[in-house]
Amino acid sequence: MTAHPLPTWTARVVVLDIEGTTSAAGFVQGDLYDYARPRLRPWIESHADDPAIADAVVAIRAEGGLAETADLDAVLAVLHGWMDSDVKATPLKTIQGQIWAAGFAAGELSSHFFDDVVPRLREWHGRGVRLAVFSSGSVASQVPWFRHADAGDLTPMIDAYFDTVSAGSKREAGSYEKIASALGVPAGEALFLTDLPAELDAARAAGWQVIGVRREGEPNYAADFGDHTVVDSFAEIHVEPEADVRAEDVAEDRA
Repeated sequence: MTAHPLPTWTARVVVLDIEGTTSAAGFVQGDLYDYARPRLRPWIESHADDPAIADAVVAIRAEGGLAETADLDAVLAVLHGWMDSDVKATPLKTIQGQIWAAGFAAGELSSHFFDDVVPRLREWHGRGVRLAVFSSGSVASQVPWFRHADAGDLTPMIDAYFDTVSAGSKREAGSYEKIASALGVPAGEALFLTDLPAELDAARAAGWQVIGVRREGEPNYAADFGDHTVVDSFAEIHVEPEADVRAEDVAEDRA
């Protein structure tokens, strides 16, 4: 993608998008959606007393333009429509996340990562760079996604997970300000990787460092990334922690 070597990025934390960035969007919109779709009705019915599901159903009626008393058939019609259009609706992500988590736990699902991703995550983690996730998918689905990778359990490398419930919209600068605060790092020492230009804009507006990930065959490959730095592989990204973080690691090693 780049005609010359990229610089080394200095950051305390790298925050990762998932779909289209670390993992193929087609896997999520294909295998995972196909798994969730027939399970929506029985899951909602059997978890009616779960506050998260109850709140999601209320939100679906409101966001889907339904009456407050709309029945489950109408709710499911909204959910199916959102899935068909790949709408990043928080209540849909909440329900899907629970269904997927159960599927991962049962061994019926496994996650997907591009070949260049896991080696880089291990390298950055080994250098003392913290790793976190910010995805439109619920935290309930993010954790098993990293736990059930072909390369093994990746969760020991991940410090924190954020979704649109815990942090807010991925297209608003305030969400990134909230994440930086939660992680306890200055905005300028956080680096965000995503395939969506609007998310890059929002993170940069919050003072973050950003890199666009443009992968051939992914939905946003032809997107306009403007003046953002863009790569087509994590292998192009070189990250080092802040100098004082490296010093702390050396001190710990000598102790």
